[in-house]
Amino acid sequence: MRAIWTGSIAFGLVNVPVKLYSATENHDVRMHQVHAKDGGRIRNQHRCEKCGKTVDYDDIDKAFDDGEHRVVLTSEDFEALPAEDDDDIDVLQFVPSDEIDPIMLERSYFLEPTSKTPKAYLLLRQTLEKTERTAIVRLTLRTRTRLAVLRVCGKVLMIQTLRWADEIRDVDFKGVNSKAKISDKELEMSEKLVESYSEDFTPEEFSDDYQVELRKLIDAKIDSGESFDVEKTFDEDDSEDTSGGDVIDLMEALRKSVDSSRSSKKKGTKKSAPKKRTG
Repeated sequence: MRAIWTGSIAFGLVNVPVKLYSATENHDVRMHQVHAKDGGRIRNQHRCEKCGKTVDYDDIDKAFDDGEHRVVLTSEDFEALPAEDDDDIDVLQFVPSDEIDPIMLERSYFLEPTSKTPKAYLLLRQTLEKTERTAIVRLTLRTRTRLAVLRVCGKVLMIQTLRWADEIRDVDFKGVNSKAKISDKELEMSEKLVESYSEDFTPEEFSDDYQVELRKLIDAKIDSGESFDVEKTFDEDDSEDTSGGDVIDLMEALRKSVDSSRSSKKKGTKKSAPKKRTG
C-alpha cells in the first residue's frame, strides 16, 4: 500500500504522527469499450459542441449553470479560493460511538503510526476503546476540508470521512405513517423468523457472485475463443423461481418462512458439523 497523506492527529497538547492509507479497494473486473463491429478500442474524446473541435484537458474550464445564469470558472478562479494545506487531523469532539449514523459515512482510511515510539498512538487507541467514544475530526484531503470520524478498527486507528448534514435527504414516505395494526401474534411470529436467521456475521462467507461468474465467462472465452457453450459454462438449471406470487395471509407467510428456515438449517447440519463459536 502507498500512503496518500502524511501528518499528525492533534488534540490538546498531544501529537500523534500518522500516515493515511485507503482501507478499501475495488475488486470488479476492469474492462474497456470496443466497437462491436470490428473490436476496435473506443476512446473518449472531449469535443466542443460549438466549434466541433477536440479539446485537450488543459484547455477545459468548468461552468456553473442554474438554468438562468451560466458562469465559467477558470483554473485561476479555483486557485484564488482559500484552499487549506494542513497536515493535522484536528480532534473537535469525542462522542458516544452509537451516535454516528452509518448513512453519514463515506470513504475509509487506515492510520499507521510513524513515530519510532508509538506510545501516543497506542494510548489514543486504548482510550477510545475503553471509553467507547469516537472522535469527530477535521482534516484536509486534496485541498478540501473534510469532516470525519476517528475510531478503532481492530489494532489500528481508522478515519472515515463524513457527509455534511445538509447532504442527507429528508424523506416522508406515506407508507411509514400507515395506521395498520400489527397483532401480537404477527409480531411474535416475525420475531421467530428473525431468530431462525440469527447468527454471527462472517463477511468472508459471502462473495460477489456477479464478478465470479464474469471471471468464469472471461476465462472460458480465453480457453475456447469466441465459440463456447454458454449452458456448460453456466449451469442454468440451478436457477429457481422463488417469487411465490402475491402474499395475502401475512401470518401464513411468516409461518411458512419460519418452517422453511428451520428445515434448511437441519439439512445444513446433516452435511457438515456446525462451527464452534469462540470468545
